[in-house]
Amino acid sequence: MHLLELQNLKKNFATQKAVDDISFTIEQGSIFGMLGPNGAGKTTLLRMITGIFYPDSGAILFNGKTFDPQNDFRNIGYMPEERGLYKKMKIGEQAVYLARLKGLSSAEATLKVKEWFIKFEMQSWWNKKVEDLSKGMQQKLQFVTTVLHEPKLIILDEPFSGLDPVNANLIKDEIFGLAKNGSTIIFSTHRMEQVEEICNHIVLINKGKKILDGTVKQVKQDFKENIYRIGASVLPEHLATYIFEVVKHQPDELLIRLTHDSTPNDVLQYFISKGISIQSFNEVLPSLNDIFIKQVEGTATARQFQPIQSS
Repeated sequence: MHLLELQNLKKNFATQKAVDDISFTIEQGSIFGMLGPNGAGKTTLLRMITGIFYPDSGAILFNGKTFDPQNDFRNIGYMPEERGLYKKMKIGEQAVYLARLKGLSSAEATLKVKEWFIKFEMQSWWNKKVEDLSKGMQQKLQFVTTVLHEPKLIILDEPFSGLDPVNANLIKDEIFGLAKNGSTIIFSTHRMEQVEEICNHIVLINKGKKILDGTVKQVKQDFKENIYRIGASVLPEHLATYIFEVVKHQPDELLIRLTHDSTPNDVLQYFISKGISIQSFNEVLPSLNDIFIKQVEGTATARQFQPIQSS
């Protein structure tokens, strides 16, 4: 079931294109990675999904119906990249206040906040002000205030910013747990290695346009280059064959690329015929980072928007 569907969204600022005819769907319970270089249009897109901005054209469907910010906002939790916390306010009081804005009663909000503070070992912070917390501690607080009302859709914009490895793993485990319990998560970042580890579906945006989308597994399959890694105790320096080309040669490992419609079985037969004992043989799929670079290289990725062409 699609929890969220974007249909031909466009958003312009003055004479500049921020989002240019973007469409995709997000399945319920998925962890969806929204990728793109800085200035690609990701934040503008997220702000339309949350109702902060209205699209100039196109439609957003939430849970099968036209998105209504007035009624649907309680089913959304949004953690922006820029911390949106009141610096002078005590964090316990602030967390309860933000939970009540999402429809929880005072008693429900207090109970939920205490549960999350215990889970994240934040009990002693209750009467501290936000301005007294480190960036990492503020990030943990902002995550808690985003998810404690149990929204159907959770939007996390660079959620690991400022976190040390221990707390990053803590947040990561919670993301997996929330998805397992039915929440749908949009994870926006330019850190490809995090997406590869966490997400099951991605969309790549550049200069306001959708470049590709699909499952992580399928995208990597689509961009594979028939490269294989072969491990052996001893490998001869010269391998004369037309079925593969050597990409990298080491005494005990080869990186090869198949040629002439050859297959992995052809390669294995070749080494057997040479009396070479193979210890490992596996396909090397491109990383999302490699795919990302190839898709956006040569474009003006630092330019925030693409000018609108006058008709």
